Amino acid sequence: ICERAIRSFTIGRKNWLFSASPKGAAASAAVYSVVETCKANDIDPFKYLVYLFERMPNMNFKIHPDELDELLPWNEEVQKNCK
Repeated sequence: ICERAIRSFTIGRKNWLFSASPKGAAASAAVYSVVETCKANDIDPFKYLVYLFERMPNMNFKIHPDELDELLPWNEEVQKNCK
C-alpha cells in the first residue's frame, strides 16, 4: 500500500525540480499531500478541494482551532459529501 501511495510522487519528481521558488515547492507539496490523503481515505480529491474552498473562508481557526477537525478527510460529514 505504501509503495503504491508514493508511486505518483516518484513519477512526478522530475517535474518538481523546476519549482520557481521554495514557496512554490511548499505549495505543491501541500496540495500533493491533500490529494494523497484523499486517495487514502477513498475521497474524490476534486470534491474535497471544492468542499474546503467553500467552507474555509467562513471559519476562524485562530479563535477556534478545533474547527479544523470538521474538515479532515476522515470526518463523517466530509466522507458523506466527498465520496
